[in-house]
Amino acid sequence: MPFTDKQINELQDKAKSVRRLIIQMLAKAGSGHPGGSLSATDLVTALFFAVLRHKPTEPKWIERDRFHMSKGHCCPLWYAILVESGYFSKEKIFTLRQLGSTLQGHPDRRAIGIEVASGSLGQGLSVSLGMSLASKIDKRSYRIYCLLGDGEIQEGNVWEAAMALAHYKCDNVCAMLDYNGFQIDGKVKDIMNLEPVKDKWQAFGWHTIEINGHDMKEILSAYEEAALTKEKPSIIIAHTIKGKGVSFMENVVDFHGRTPNKDEAIQALKELE
Repeated sequence: MPFTDKQINELQDKAKSVRRLIIQMLAKAGSGHPGGSLSATDLVTALFFAVLRHKPTEPKWIERDRFHMSKGHCCPLWYAILVESGYFSKEKIFTLRQLGSTLQGHPDRRAIGIEVASGSLGQGLSVSLGMSLASKIDKRSYRIYCLLGDGEIQEGNVWEAAMALAHYKCDNVCAMLDYNGFQIDGKVKDIMNLEPVKDKWQAFGWHTIEINGHDMKEILSAYEEAALTKEKPSIIIAHTIKGKGVSFMENVVDFHGRTPNKDEAIQALKELE
């Protein structure tokens, strides 16, 4: 279904609010991963506020769509989304990475809204495979969305799961590749080049959709196309910018895992007003 300009603008505003929360919680924690959290913000904002079937007041609703963040180090994004969705209060995010908090540096099932712990890269598609097969056995109609990092798909386990998902015709699975071009050691193309990445997924039997990962209209159209695709899983290859929204973080590999200091956080929040 087409979205109005008003709805698109509302999603863009929501993404800006999510980015502000990411900066605030990471600045308070003093550790964490801003770059990849900011690059995937538009993808996950559109998913939670326009596509995903879920009930914040009933997080274990049996018919809910499942979201799994395979690149678990970017959980500040997930936590910010959960706050904006109403799963828990804003104050809770300032316990990020504190001893005893449910909001750890990688997702923990003790946190409301988290389906499966993640952070050991390469395992998310396998989790999604299990969820998909379970839905078929239980005759449930929910969909599964899995966020992958581009450096992450250098892992062999990703491709084993990709092969199995296509083999079992898991058309209720949609993967999203946050293709920002950087990983912790530098540029992805220098560490282990992925190209031709679209051809690879097609060769494994997937329906592929390539988009600008910061264009809300393209993102929403891609989710709709994936939902209409039958007999095969879909992947949205989203070209994004590491650190998107904060000028001094954009395409700077240092901010893969370095949080902003006090002055940087103030500047970042001004840019996100």
